[in-house]
Amino acid sequence: MTPDRPTGPLGGLRVVELVGQGSGPYCGMLLADLGADVVAVERPSATTAAVPDRPATNPLNRGKRSVVLDMKAPADIRRMLDLLARADAFIDPFRPGVCERLGIGPDVACARNQRLIYGRMTGWGQDGPLAHTAGHDLNYIALSGALSAIGPAGGPPVIPLNLLGDFAGGGMLLAMGIACAAFERSHSGRGQVIDAAMVDGAALIFGPFFAASAGGWGPRGTNMLDGGAHFYNVYETSDGEWISIGAIEPQFYAELLTRAGLPPGAPQWDRARWGDLTIRFAEIFRSRTRAEWCELLEGTETCFAPVLSPAEAAAHPHNAARGTVISINGVPQPQAAPRFSRTPASAKAACHPGQHRYTDVVDGWSSADVHGDGTD
Repeated sequence: MTPDRPTGPLGGLRVVELVGQGSGPYCGMLLADLGADVVAVERPSATTAAVPDRPATNPLNRGKRSVVLDMKAPADIRRMLDLLARADAFIDPFRPGVCERLGIGPDVACARNQRLIYGRMTGWGQDGPLAHTAGHDLNYIALSGALSAIGPAGGPPVIPLNLLGDFAGGGMLLAMGIACAAFERSHSGRGQVIDAAMVDGAALIFGPFFAASAGGWGPRGTNMLDGGAHFYNVYETSDGEWISIGAIEPQFYAELLTRAGLPPGAPQWDRARWGDLTIRFAEIFRSRTRAEWCELLEGTETCFAPVLSPAEAAAHPHNAARGTVISINGVPQPQAAPRFSRTPASAKAACHPGQHRYTDVVDGWSSADVHGDGTD
C-alpha cells in the first residue's frame, strides 16, 4: 500500500534510505518533509530498540516508512535490488566500496534502473588518500578548515555540535543534490551517482572565509564575525543569561548606543579599540537581566536577540506565531522548512524501525510507473 500522495514539492519522489548514522537519516528526513516517499531500510538488530505500543519519537524517522532487510542475506539483497529498481533515489551511508561488496553498488543498481539517483554520503568522499579511513563530523570539519575559525581568541577551536559536518555539510548537501539530480533527470531521463562528502560540504559552507583568509582575516576570535568585534558578540546579563548583539551597519550601531546607554560616539571600526569596547559593553550588559534587555531592545533596530534554550525558543512569541517549533508525539522539533506557497512541506509523525512490511512497499511501488519528477 502506498501512502497518500504528499503535498510537498517532492511529492511522488521515491527514496530508499539505507539507514546509517546522523547525516543519512537527516537527508532522508529533509526529503520526507518535502513530500518524498522515503523508505528507511534497517538492519534486523534495529528493531530491538523499538517499543511498538508507544509512539515513535525519533525526529530523524519522521515522515518515513521503515522495513527490515538483512544485508548479509542473499534473499534480502535481491529484495533490496527490487526496491531500488522501483525507486527514484537511494541514500548510501557507507564507506566507499561497502555497497559494492554487498552487491548493491551503483553499477548493479543503476543497470537495473537507469533513472536511479544514487546518493553516496561519506565523510571523506569516494576517493582521495583518506577515503577509506574512519572519521566523524569533528574530523571532517577540522580538515575542511572551518573548525579552525570557530572559537575565542587565544583559546581552542569550539566544537559546533555536529551541525556543520553531519547535518549542513552532509545531509542537507545530499538532499539538495538529490533534488537537483531529479530536476536534471526530468530533461535527460537518466539518473546519476552523487558523491556527497562532509569535508567538501563543510568547506563549501566555509567558502567565503577561504577567500577572506587570503587577506585581511585575522586569527580566530579577532574578526568581525567570530567574536572579535564588540558590536557583533554575545554578552552575559546580570541573571547569568546571555544576549546577542549584531549591530554591524552604522545606523543600527548608533541606535544600539542610544538605547542601551552605551558611550556616545564609541568608535565602531577602530580595531585597536575592539578589545576595550568589548569589556565596556560586557560591563553594561551585565548591569541588567536578560528580560530587562529584551524589554528595552527586542523589536528595535539594534539587531538584538536573547540567547534562548530550545524550550525557550519554542515558546518565544515570534517562533510561536510562525509555528517554527512543533510537537509530534510529545517531542519538540522544528517544523519543515523552507515554506512553499503552493506545495507546503510538513513534518509528520516518526515511524518505528521495521514498522512496515516490505511487501506493502514493493507492491505499491510498481516498476511501471517510476517517475519522481512530480508528475503522475
